[in-house]
Parts: sequence; C-alpha cells; structure tokens
Amino acid sequence: MSELDVSKFEKKMELRGITKQDIDEILALQDVCFKGMDPWKREHLESHLEIFPEGQFCVEYEGKIIGTCSSLMVNFDEYDDQHTWDDITDEGYITNHNPDGYNLYGIEVMVHPDYRRMKIGKRLYDARKDLARELNVKSIIIGGRIPNYHKYADKMKPTEYVEEVKFQNIYDPVLTFQLMNGFNVMRINPNYLPDDKASRRYATLMEWNNVEYKAKTRRHFRSSFPVRICAIQYAMKKITSFEEFANQVEYYVDVAADFGSDFAVFPEIFTTQLMSFMDEDIPSKAVRRLTDYTEPYIELFTDLAVKYNVNIIGGSHFVLEDDKIYNIAYLFRRDGTIEKQYKIHVTPNERRWWGIHGSDGIEVFDTDCGKIAIQICYDIEFPELGRIATDKGANIIFTPFCTDDRQGYLRVRYCAQARAVENQIYTVIAGTIGNLSQVENMDVQYAQSGIFTPSDFAFSRDGIVGECHPNIETVVVGDVDLEILRRQRQSGTVRQLRDRRKDLYEIHYKK
Repeated sequence: MSELDVSKFEKKMELRGITKQDIDEILALQDVCFKGMDPWKREHLESHLEIFPEGQFCVEYEGKIIGTCSSLMVNFDEYDDQHTWDDITDEGYITNHNPDGYNLYGIEVMVHPDYRRMKIGKRLYDARKDLARELNVKSIIIGGRIPNYHKYADKMKPTEYVEEVKFQNIYDPVLTFQLMNGFNVMRINPNYLPDDKASRRYATLMEWNNVEYKAKTRRHFRSSFPVRICAIQYAMKKITSFEEFANQVEYYVDVAADFGSDFAVFPEIFTTQLMSFMDEDIPSKAVRRLTDYTEPYIELFTDLAVKYNVNIIGGSHFVLEDDKIYNIAYLFRRDGTIEKQYKIHVTPNERRWWGIHGSDGIEVFDTDCGKIAIQICYDIEFPELGRIATDKGANIIFTPFCTDDRQGYLRVRYCAQARAVENQIYTVIAGTIGNLSQVENMDVQYAQSGIFTPSDFAFSRDGIVGECHPNIETVVVGDVDLEILRRQRQSGTVRQLRDRRKDLYEIHYKK
C-alpha cells in the first residue's frame, strides 16, 4: 500500500501582523462584517501601521483574510469615564497612541460571517493578550458593542440587558464572547459609536487584567519630561581653513554641553563659510568645491555629538549625489548614529545661483528625547509638511535657516510659530548672522533665533521659550516639556489636532 499523501488535506491558517498589502482586503471584509456602519478608510489603516504596527493582527485562511483586530496603547486614567470611540482613537487615526501607556485598548475585532464557528475571534483575542504580556501593560480595555440590545431596548435598560447576558439568560454575540474570554464589565458608555444602531449607540467598557504585569521603575506617571535645546545664532565671518571652522563649531557644541542641552541646533548652509578661503568667484563652481568637504563635515559633527553627549542638528550642508547638489540637514545623535533630511522646497535664489535640487521624503526621527523632525528654512513655510510630520509622531520641528533680510527672517519665524500653534508642537529656528563679503550670494545675513511653543496657559507667555537678540553672535537655551505637550493635546483650551474636521478635509502624503 502506497504512503498516503496527507498534504492534499492540509488547510493553512495563519495569525500574523497586518501589512499595507492587506489593506484592500480588510476594507472589503469590513463591508461584509459591519453593514450600515461607517467603514475604515485607507488612511486610517495606514496610520495604524505607521504608528503601532505591533497592535494590528489578522487571521489568514487558505490565502484569504477572514478576521482582523486593531489596538493602541493609552494611559486610560487620562480619559473621561464617558469617552467615545472617536475620543479614544483620535477619530480612528490612533495618533494619540502612547508607547509608554499602561493599557492596551482594543478598538475593533471583525470576523467574516462565514467563519464565525472556527475560533477566529479567540485567536485574535489571545494574540492581544500575548502582546499585553510582551509589552508588560496592566490590562486590555475594550469598548464592546451589544448588537442584540435593539431587540430588547423597549423592555429593559442597557444595564439590565447586560446583567441578563452575564447570567446567560440572553445571548449577545459580542458581549457573551467577551465575557467568556475573561473580560469584566466596568461600565456602560452611551453614544460610544454614533452609527451603531443595533447597540442603540451603547458600549460596554470591559477590562482584562494582565496578572503577569510587573511594575517597573521606568514605568511611572511623569510629572514632566523636559528637553533642553540650545539654538546657535552662528556668525558668518572669513576663515582661512577647515580647522578654523571646526574650532568655531566645537566652541558652540561645548557651550551647549555646558548648559546640559539635549540638542544643539546650527543654522542652514552655515558651511558656506568654508567658501571664504576657496578663492572661487563663480557661485556654481564654489558650491561644487564646497561639497568636497562633506565627509570632513560629517566626521566632525559625529565626533562632537559623541564627545560632548549632545544630539546635534548640524545645520545643513550642500551635498553632491548622482551629479546633483542637494541641501541636506543631518541629525547627529549622541550615540554616534546619523540621519538626514533633504530640503524639499528649493528657493528661486538657491536654484538660480547654485543649481540646487529639491528632494522628497518627510522624515521623522527617533531620539532619546522623543520623535523630532527637521524642516529646512523654506520648508517650514509649507503647512502641509508640519502637519504630516506631526501625524507621524514629531513633537519638535527644528528649522535651520539662512535669510539675508528681515522680511525673509520673519517669513520663517511667523511660519514656525504658526506650525507650533496649529500642530500643538514645539518649533526651533536657528539662523546665521554676520557677512561673508568675499563670497558671492552670501554677502549678509539677518537672524533672530528662537524656541517656540503652542499658545495656551500651560506654555510660555507669548508662545516663546526664548529668543536671541537679533544679529548678535550668541545662543538661546530653553527647556520644552513633552509631558505638558502631551497633556495639552488631550485637554488644552483648544485641541487643534483632535478637532480637525477629517470628514471635510485631509492631507494625503503620496510617499
């Protein structure tokens, strides 16, 4: 008798993380699972994967997605007892996700109706429990639907309905399942999901406690999270060598370190100071010669960031790549790693005199002081970039700039302050002053560097942490508090991020 080939009987079921390639299939699945309810939009799911990919699961059976669940992390005590689904999810975008949160909050589970007797929901719930243990959070919290309540709404209150389900006198496909999976009812929230007519818009707030949770000293409620910033108002003056440039740069990094700064911020294209000893009158040739100093520039700032234990925004520098010159700002972390942000919008002056090319890619960088973004000079004048960076998690936008007159400077300043208000973030501008009379197109500079906040009671008066005196070689040092920023986004006098009318408008980032 030949050996039986069992492979033809195999069925493949896999629980895995969601990817961007799954989005179309998930959007189709929700149309089947939640008829008559407002569906996810593609940008919601993209935001979930961008912000908290670990919390998004799906079950795939025979190559077809038949179930999914979504979640985020929060400090639940910071939310109102009668919160809604929109409150807890930032209207489905989970931009309020707190990676240091105490609670995993489940915001959706869906299983295709044709596969609801195959323990798909339990697999997804177990995946959440495993994640909660892995992340060492206190509990999982969910706002559960009660889809059979509409059958009893004229006979009993929602509290009575929940009690009847708990005693198994009534079967509810969602609540019964959640109770069987170890969740306890905390309370009932009205108006949780406006389009959930079957539940009469009620939801049961339920919790599963992680008995393996271990309190750690690093996990505590912060009263503050200060970050110290030193913005350098750099003097452009004639020098005779790269070593002289390096000495001037190190002096300011030393100053920033002496003040205990977390970030030192240099201005845009301040490396054009090197042109003052090149003896080249034609700007297009001078800028190409300047790119020869890219490697020494990077080595210098990498060494200084590590030596002085300061994260450095190294201004910006002209870099030659594929025979094109780009204006690039580098982040030199104090652990020795390096990131870079290309200038996206090139000014007419840059294009005309130096042939600079614009690039793309709006980056947000992780640092030991949270997520930050860099937007070089002209880029801060385009509000879409600030909003995209904020949605990607940035708390601070650093803007190295170089302007030759007060009008140009004020464009940068006013826009930086506007970005701080409309995005509830901190912004920092650092500019050049002085003159390079020997360098064509870099004759004079005007600057007043500063550190700005949103405008509300919790922040500095006038939204200004500190600012330099204009056109003086100096620095401004100030502290910004990321914990205050986080709280104000939740409960400030105004909440621009949460109050956006995403039903009317949105920014679509094409990258």
